[in-house]
Amino acid sequence: METLKSVIPEHIVQTVKSSSSVDDLISSSSSLLGFLVGLAQFQQAVSELGDPDLGCCGKSLEASLDFKRRGNLSFRSRSFDDALRFYSKALRLAPPPPRGDKSLLASLFLNRANALHNLGLVEESLRDCHRALRIDPYYAKAWYRRGKLNTLRGNYKDAFRDITVSLSLESSPAGKKQLQSQLLAIPHFLNQHNAPSSSGAVDYLPNLQSQVKLRCVSTKDKGRGMVSECDVQQASVIHVEQPFCVVISKSCRETHCHFCLNELPADAVPCPSCSLPVYCSESCQVQSGGMLSTNEVHKTQFFQSLPDDIVEHIKSVTSTVKNYSETECVQEHQHECQGANWPAVLPSDTVLAGRVIIKLINQGEIAIDLSNLQEKLDLSHSYSKMSPESKLELHLLSIVLIWCLNKSFCPDLSVCETSVTQTILLLSQIKVNSMAIVRMKSSGDAFKCIPAGNVSEKEPIQSLEQIRVGQALYKTGSLFNHSCKPNIHLYFLSRGLVMRTTEFIPMGCPLELSYGPEVGKWDCKDRIRFLEEEYFFHCRCCGCSQMNISDLVINGYCCVNTSCTGVVLDSSVAAWESEKLNHFLAAPKSLDNHFLVSEKVCTGVSEVASSLLTKPSGSLHLEADKCLKCGSRCEVQYSHVEVNKAWNNLRRVDELMNSGRANISVLSDCLRSIAVLRTSLHMYNKDIADVSQLTLFMPKDSKHCYSILHMLIFRKNRHYTRFTFLFVQAEDKVAQACYLAGEMKGAREHCEASIKILKRLYGDEHVVIGNEMVKLASIQLASGDSCGAWETTKRLSQIFSKYYGSHAETLFAYLSCLKLEAAQAVNFCS
Repeated sequence: METLKSVIPEHIVQTVKSSSSVDDLISSSSSLLGFLVGLAQFQQAVSELGDPDLGCCGKSLEASLDFKRRGNLSFRSRSFDDALRFYSKALRLAPPPPRGDKSLLASLFLNRANALHNLGLVEESLRDCHRALRIDPYYAKAWYRRGKLNTLRGNYKDAFRDITVSLSLESSPAGKKQLQSQLLAIPHFLNQHNAPSSSGAVDYLPNLQSQVKLRCVSTKDKGRGMVSECDVQQASVIHVEQPFCVVISKSCRETHCHFCLNELPADAVPCPSCSLPVYCSESCQVQSGGMLSTNEVHKTQFFQSLPDDIVEHIKSVTSTVKNYSETECVQEHQHECQGANWPAVLPSDTVLAGRVIIKLINQGEIAIDLSNLQEKLDLSHSYSKMSPESKLELHLLSIVLIWCLNKSFCPDLSVCETSVTQTILLLSQIKVNSMAIVRMKSSGDAFKCIPAGNVSEKEPIQSLEQIRVGQALYKTGSLFNHSCKPNIHLYFLSRGLVMRTTEFIPMGCPLELSYGPEVGKWDCKDRIRFLEEEYFFHCRCCGCSQMNISDLVINGYCCVNTSCTGVVLDSSVAAWESEKLNHFLAAPKSLDNHFLVSEKVCTGVSEVASSLLTKPSGSLHLEADKCLKCGSRCEVQYSHVEVNKAWNNLRRVDELMNSGRANISVLSDCLRSIAVLRTSLHMYNKDIADVSQLTLFMPKDSKHCYSILHMLIFRKNRHYTRFTFLFVQAEDKVAQACYLAGEMKGAREHCEASIKILKRLYGDEHVVIGNEMVKLASIQLASGDSCGAWETTKRLSQIFSKYYGSHAETLFAYLSCLKLEAAQAVNFCS
């Protein structure tokens, strides 16, 4: 893309960068398209992207056979993890019948089934046997393996039938004798029920609360938004929606299903026609537009001597009709399924735009020149507010996308200034309307209680990490506006969007979610700057117009008076907060809930800035370099210089640790720098919260170093006791250090300190409190505090129920295990 930019004439570049209205876009896209069509470099680039014969995402028999060979070598050396990896790669590259060899695909599935079996993954192994038999119903080894697996599962009826089929296909006398003995070894099954089959978890969207009725309204400040036509109780489901289109994040292509976006199982299913997408199941593969490899079973000589019930069993195992006849196929991958490079190379936004265009074309809703695309989508865009460089980027991506769609899938699609213009607007719509689909990944997905005093370094404190797995367009969901203090919370079940209220919402009140920044995470000016850069609006929500304690302290300095907890601001923050304070004090007192909000705000602010509350309303100016609580004068500039020196030292320590050259003296340097930060920055300052994110400045495999750090912090840093309950992420890291060093008491104290800080910044029932309580419960269990763990688990369950309802345990697999472990520990102790 940069190469193409460099050869575009300057007058066309300026025409593109200055475009704003639709009329301007038609002219600029026409100029750029006309130039690029005659450019040899452009023709070569789009040929490499859009021609399936030149693509690297297609199948390769040679590469598949090579990975199979490597898998066999690994299997023979009992490196089953490596074998699994190589067989999976071979499956992604194996050409399907009739172009490929059906025996290759079937053998690869069976080989992977053997590897999975040796890894103890019985259900996954069984599914691969099923896939091998759909491709080759006469595969004796696959029937035999399936029989052994069903025996392990206690499904003796199917096990008997599987081995019987294998016996009918076996030709060697020795093999027949072995299979006959296997049949005799299968327990009597007449009174046994079939074990339940496992085909992967299905996430069903919940029903809406019957009384909830939403309405789209338009406001002067925020444009279109959603309100409720009735009062809505806390934790009510107010909206569910499947995406109009969705695309997986590039970083998750190897780890998550390309359709449902759930984490891939060990027996992931590749696309049969190209090597890019991978699915968690055949169901997702079919819905995405793929076709299953299968062969019809005929009553050949092999099966003539078998009873009718065995033949029916063969048909039921190898048939796909009963499983997928009623499946709704989205077919969003179909136009990308020719092996061309462009779906793998172009940005996710652009690939998503391609899916929107092809979906509407397939539905017959838009013209081949896309002239009515905007009216069909009816989404807002902010193209005119974008930077000149972004406009040039959108022009280029739109031309490339239309060209690739035309050459690789849809020859009727018109490559003209109208289609390019409409695609530019579509990309600008996607930028401000699409949503990131996220998953909460936990180190406790396979949670196991650790006995007190027996903590392994390989068992970290349970923690949650938010992973962006995809990007989707929800046509109704995009209408909900942003607030830095949201009253609704969204989460995802597979591809489906679910929204719940996090507080009581009166009739007519705007329903608002967070687009990323919230009060407590970023300060006000950073939130507003981010929203203007990413979404092109100036935030005027309650979180940005009211005083918030977190906005005052998150970048603040501490008072020179060591007994004072007041905050000192630099000039930029002071000016920003002055404007907000005047807006808040000048707000009409007749507003609903104003008194309650004002009382809550004042209670929080009084902790660090009580002098503000004694000033008369009107034009107020928060004075920089002056404590907002006691009025003491502070030298912020001097503190700023010292803080920068400390950060430079910490970066140097981090470099030494990463290079393996650190020692105890390095830890001392680290602690001196931390002491400077603690004595200069306010107790809630986000920089001091981040101070221990530099990998804790020590090797992760040394308990001794963790213990040394722990002792140094308590014995050498005299300022530490003053800040024991005041630095969130620093407390987190110290808790982790104590935990891994086996010092459970210290780990628990620091984790509790972290929770106290979060409650100050977010309130008692925010979801981040629940996230932190997950860590606390795991520490309490490991230290033998079963009663404390039980109480913590109950509390975090209440918080998660508020945000996720009954789906909490679906979204957080460890939660039910954590509750069970805590309950069992309490019962054992009592």
